[in-house]
Amino acid sequence: MKILVWNGSPKREHSDTMHITRAFLQGMQDAAPQTVRVIDVVDRHIEYCTGCFACKRNGGVCIHDDDMRDILDEVLKSDLLLLSFPLYCYGMPAPLKAVLDRTMPLSAMTMQKVGDRYAHVGQADFSHLRYLMICGCGFPNSKHNFEPAVAQFELCFPANRTVLTVPESPMFNAPEAAIVTGPRLALVRQAGRQYAETGTIDAALLSEIGSPMIPEERYAAIVNGGV
Repeated sequence: MKILVWNGSPKREHSDTMHITRAFLQGMQDAAPQTVRVIDVVDRHIEYCTGCFACKRNGGVCIHDDDMRDILDEVLKSDLLLLSFPLYCYGMPAPLKAVLDRTMPLSAMTMQKVGDRYAHVGQADFSHLRYLMICGCGFPNSKHNFEPAVAQFELCFPANRTVLTVPESPMFNAPEAAIVTGPRLALVRQAGRQYAETGTIDAALLSEIGSPMIPEERYAAIVNGGV
């Protein structure tokens, strides 16, 4: 499988969330060899979408001649598009949102009704693509934190999608927390292998991965400077 990772963290490879993503990808590699390409979007030249819709009327050519053209070409050649990012203001970091906005050339101005909503008709064939969102946050739990980011991801990618969210993710960059982060990354690796083998992840496993690694009150006290 050819996997394209959009790393949305300004911390690049030092991202808390990339610890989770790397464990997931290792699990996929455990199942079968995978070809993985990681793009640190903060390092790419990506102009902001102006909403001119020229791309939707001229066969998918954007008015901006920047790195996004090559990125879209890589997307269409991939089997899995993986968005890895930390939660910023209940959404994705600005550099990744700019990339997502610039996927406009993949669809035409023409709309069609899909269920009870309308969607733009595709200008390119990306029906083979699967989509995965891996998101970590610094809050003690997942309640009323990830929902906006998940909702956006599900609306942008309504089919063949999977979501993995993990609270207390700054602990993955803390070596002294290995006693709890190690077992959690092992679960993530298990999820990656399961996903590679079946295309899905067991709901119970997703729930366990998304649960706090240490008691919420203890985590909050540590973050707040307590002991």
